[in-house]
Amino acid sequence: MNRAKGSSVDRTKCGTVKGGPDAPAASDFLQLTADQAPKGGLSDWLVGEIRRAIADGRLPTGSRLPATRVLAADLQVSRGVVTESYRRLVEDGHVVGRGRAGTVVAATPLNGAPGPANPAGSAATGGPAATGVFDTPPGTDAFDAFRAAPARIDLSPGQPDLAAFPRTAWLRAERAVLAELASADLGYGDPRGTLALRRAVAGWLRVNRGITAEPEEIIIVAGTAQALGLVAQVLRAEGVDRLAVEDPCSLGARQHLHNWGLTTPPVPVDSEGVRVDALRATAAPAVLLTPAHQFPTGVVLGGERRRELLRWAGEGGLLVEDDYDAEHRYDRAPVAALAAMAPEHVCYSGSVSKLLAPALRVGWLLAPARYRTALTDAKRFADLGNAALPQLVVARLMESGALERHLRLIRRRHRARRDAMIAAIRTRLPHARVHGAAAGLHLMVTLPPGVRDTELAARALALGVKTQPLSWHTQRPDRPGLVLGYAAATPTAIAEGIAVLASLCPVPPR
Repeated sequence: MNRAKGSSVDRTKCGTVKGGPDAPAASDFLQLTADQAPKGGLSDWLVGEIRRAIADGRLPTGSRLPATRVLAADLQVSRGVVTESYRRLVEDGHVVGRGRAGTVVAATPLNGAPGPANPAGSAATGGPAATGVFDTPPGTDAFDAFRAAPARIDLSPGQPDLAAFPRTAWLRAERAVLAELASADLGYGDPRGTLALRRAVAGWLRVNRGITAEPEEIIIVAGTAQALGLVAQVLRAEGVDRLAVEDPCSLGARQHLHNWGLTTPPVPVDSEGVRVDALRATAAPAVLLTPAHQFPTGVVLGGERRRELLRWAGEGGLLVEDDYDAEHRYDRAPVAALAAMAPEHVCYSGSVSKLLAPALRVGWLLAPARYRTALTDAKRFADLGNAALPQLVVARLMESGALERHLRLIRRRHRARRDAMIAAIRTRLPHARVHGAAAGLHLMVTLPPGVRDTELAARALALGVKTQPLSWHTQRPDRPGLVLGYAAATPTAIAEGIAVLASLCPVPPR
């Protein structure tokens, strides 16, 4: 075993330290005794003990683990053993490092194999508390009910790895911003957002998305949801009442457009992206697109299809581009944004929701010159502009390179989790077809005919596994399927979640 260098830790069979006091190498922390560890397996043993303590509530969320040197000294093992154990727990998402604040419990691990739902409907397994989410067609409160439903394993799409949020970098940037902030900067500002963030976003888009824009052309918004709302208001004021959408397309995006009085005629998507011939047939003057990574299919808009789409826009159509997760790519080269090719025909939106966290509510909107004044007015009367301090911190992260470093980190983590999900599906659900694996934070999985995806999602939720049925995101009849997020779940959780789905969706007879 890898014991502390230079310590006398040759133990007798009774567990005492040879030549030392008659006591085992032990710690008050969880009453751990290193003598219980198998030979050569100290790190595995320590990880397992801490995971069990988190799972059974002895270490609740927010608890701080001992410093590595303290625990190593108590257990009379090398500090490297404890450091390695903590690193593995961080990678699994169970704990997070918070600099001087130490290592803190962040999430409860799974315990054991999936079993029947808890009849009491506890938070651990769903049960009656989770019923009703998929019983009826989704209404305006569908996502509120979905997010509130308890689950052991959350495979929701669109959720980044929140445990990886760069707290240390954020605090460092926030301290730097506050140290330099003038008193006048705490007053009412430009409704388009702080100049610092608009400059930083212009640089970010130029480097990462190929878009050339001046800070004056950018409006900072409260995420893509607000961007869609502002565009919808401006279009409605011009007399537009239809905005075509891809089919399938995000249910949430459609709901926001409906809220502002727009109908959403569906346009089918194939292996090359949205079908421009079908778009023309709708006679809609504008269309909402996710060309870099179509939601939820994962299709990239093909080159010829892009040229067709730009010809349609040149004839008077408006493209509304939702670039929601284009930075998250694994097995392909970057794809240029439509706004980089035809800025006068594209309203472009992006955000940090998938880069950092949705709760920050920081995004950006670029629009053709003819819409900028109206969009700025709509933003002004919505909220007088986003909160300044988070904008300035995000700007500092972008300009310092910290956001780029964070993106590289989470790409590696997300890739590993994506691979774990694909492997689990191939093993457990061989009759399922996986779509959109080259980029993003989710997979779309289509299933054999005859499966009711809402029923499957409901039964999975009753067993503590949360995912979304593909039918939520379609307007026309389509294949049954699921939209499975992998970024926020550990490989262990992903494997167990897919096993639960497989138990509910047996292989069809040949």
